[in-house]
Amino acid sequence: MSLAPFFTTCNEAGCDEAGRGCLAGPVVAAAVILPKDFKNELLNDSKKISEKNRNKLRLIIEAEATSWGIGFVSPNEIDKINILQASFLAMHRAIEQLKAKPKHLVIDGNKFNPYKKIPHTCIIKGDGKYMNIAAASILAKTHRDEFMYNIHEKFPHYNWNKNKGYPTKEHREAISTHGTSPHHRMSFKLIPEQLKMTF
Repeated sequence: MSLAPFFTTCNEAGCDEAGRGCLAGPVVAAAVILPKDFKNELLNDSKKISEKNRNKLRLIIEAEATSWGIGFVSPNEIDKINILQASFLAMHRAIEQLKAKPKHLVIDGNKFNPYKKIPHTCIIKGDGKYMNIAAASILAKTHRDEFMYNIHEKFPHYNWNKNKGYPTKEHREAISTHGTSPHHRMSFKLIPEQLKMTF
């Protein structure tokens, strides 16, 4: 499938997030402004691409994008403001990292909290329609996966190197056995009994 280059203008940032449905770890968002002539046949929604190709695309996007930014929102922040607001906040933080100010934002999904005075358009399944949103989905996913690989080293029993914090049966069983970690989202239904373990 061929993705459209832009929604309205080449000076436009695509925004997407990763990790919204996880039990542990941050929600991570990316904002990406691509050059007018950017092309890559591999680029698509990050969920439709292998991990190997996502990592390859990350290097290409970070090298060739006009500007890109990453925003993290911690589990503690998620618990305080809820996951929807945390997703918007992560996108705002990613947009703040852009070196070039976009004239327009395209957001994957159907809702968004306006960022300053920059106009925006929400596009359902936009990561499979527009290159700049797809690029943002790649960066958000790969940066979040890298974070989960790193914290897996300290908390290996949750197997975050495989499940990335998502609610797999294995992950829930590990929470039942070992309790929660500082990286778990306590406002989420982790297991029937919300256990807590101090590390």
